[in-house]
Amino acid sequence: MLSLTYFSTATTPLDADDLRELLERTRSRNASVGLTGLLLYADGSFVQTLEGPDDVVEETFARISRDTRHRSVSVALHEQVDERHFPDWSMGFRELSDEQTRSVPGFNDYLDGRNAPRTPGGNRAEAFHRAFRTFAP
Repeated sequence: MLSLTYFSTATTPLDADDLRELLERTRSRNASVGLTGLLLYADGSFVQTLEGPDDVVEETFARISRDTRHRSVSVALHEQVDERHFPDWSMGFRELSDEQTRSVPGFNDYLDGRNAPRTPGGNRAEAFHRAFRTFAP
């Protein structure tokens, strides 16, 4: 199974409706192809980890890389893993009210640190997410 973590910048900032639509669309598509992961968004910056069958992860990342809503797409981690570290597709983001974020199915308060994965010893993808959570504007 492949785990790929990348960073990118949105060409246009996303609001609550944009994020809700993105999450709803990606969760159903990803579930249908066996893809899991975590997408974090703060102040126009993304960090995402995709996990699943090698070909599915590679195809998904290629599609993301071509998406004109992203720029400065940079792979931070590309590795084979034995198990999923983010088995439930979720998304964390900042700059929305608590009410707005709680209304989005699949929202996770990961950026606030209250709902981060508890993998013993952690893993390399989690380290990128922790750094993003800590240093994102």
